[in-house]
Amino acid sequence: MTEHINERELVLEILLAVTRDGEYSHIALKNVLDKYQYLEKNSRAFITRLSEGTLERMIELDHIIDQFSKVPVRKQKPVIRNILRMGVYQLKHMDTVPASAACNEAVKLAERKGFRSLKGFVNGVLRNISRNMENIKMPKREDGEIPYLSVSYSMPEWIVKVWEKDYGISKTEEMLQALLSEPELSIRVNEGKITPGDLKTRLETEGVTVRQNETLPYAFFISGFDHLRALPSFEEGLFYVQDESSMRVAELAQPEDGDFVIDVCAAPGGKSIHIAEKMHGTGHVEARDLTPYKVGLIEENIRRCETKNMSAVCMDARIRDEASVQKADIVIADLPCSGLGVIQKKKDIKYKMTPEKQKDLAVLQREILSVVHAYIKPGGTLIYSTCTINREENEENVACFLREHPEFSLVSMEQILPQAGRCDGFFLAKLKRKNEQKAE
Repeated sequence: MTEHINERELVLEILLAVTRDGEYSHIALKNVLDKYQYLEKNSRAFITRLSEGTLERMIELDHIIDQFSKVPVRKQKPVIRNILRMGVYQLKHMDTVPASAACNEAVKLAERKGFRSLKGFVNGVLRNISRNMENIKMPKREDGEIPYLSVSYSMPEWIVKVWEKDYGISKTEEMLQALLSEPELSIRVNEGKITPGDLKTRLETEGVTVRQNETLPYAFFISGFDHLRALPSFEEGLFYVQDESSMRVAELAQPEDGDFVIDVCAAPGGKSIHIAEKMHGTGHVEARDLTPYKVGLIEENIRRCETKNMSAVCMDARIRDEASVQKADIVIADLPCSGLGVIQKKKDIKYKMTPEKQKDLAVLQREILSVVHAYIKPGGTLIYSTCTINREENEENVACFLREHPEFSLVSMEQILPQAGRCDGFFLAKLKRKNEQKAE
């Protein structure tokens, strides 16, 4: 059955879904891999590597194609543009693929997709690039740090400029390197069901490579398996896939047994489940999100992890819920953001985000905080977090909130920068409501 499936055709399908149709890359890839679950592990790995790599390096690939094509990338038909991109990615970044195969398969794919008249164009561009790989002109650092970093690391110039302003060139380059590194899958042990030691043994019997997280005893990095749903330990809810920086939310919140916790934008529920586990089955976590689909994701994870002291509710965080006013010991506000800290996992975020969208998100975050802070009891805790690296959404929003709500004080604030093979970029602020009662 598998011999009828053309891997590169599936990669093209993913690239078009993302670049032409606006689909999110992780969803487009998951849709294809779920549809063709019967594919061999090496086929799935090839599809993942080529689609994610092409998206990740798109600015660099377009820079190269434009040097060898009479028609600029932006004027090419979407199908041809993406066939060339994936062809150049194989030539430059996949040593295991012979140059002849990368070129020949691209030509066949153009023909199969109804572009027979452009076979010669595709063939000419790719063979020319293949022959001149050593002569490709890349921006030089001395001609300008911003364009050099933008093309070298395939990051839009506007993002590089913002980071350079906030963190300086060397720290920006460190982040860019980290975001291009291969992410390891980070998991958290469901300690309500199994000990870390027993889970490690269990995973190893399932053929998984397990590496201990150096700072969190209940967290591991895992690799060497085909896909999660093929692991019985995952289906049994013995662990939850979660980045280390995201685990810090529950660590910072420090819930106590019996607490009532509201997570206002909770899907898919990892932080809520972690907090529920930390309360040892006592108290209650109400995990809210905007749509039935997102609430369904939370409910699926509650079932899989068998979390008893937690429920999922469909609710718009922008609309005040009178029944919740001053009822919560802890409110978790992990809010919609520009997502620039998780580019390593969601390759297309950097192309979809714009300065205008980022400003709109900062306004939305302030709007939600202005509503949900009312749910916190005197003496209670607000955790504000995002998975981005942007002062306007992070530090500036905290400063704005404290100016408008003097009944809160800042306990701690941290911008975690992405680290290669370790964790995503993430922002955390812990705020405490002062003890005196205040009418809401």
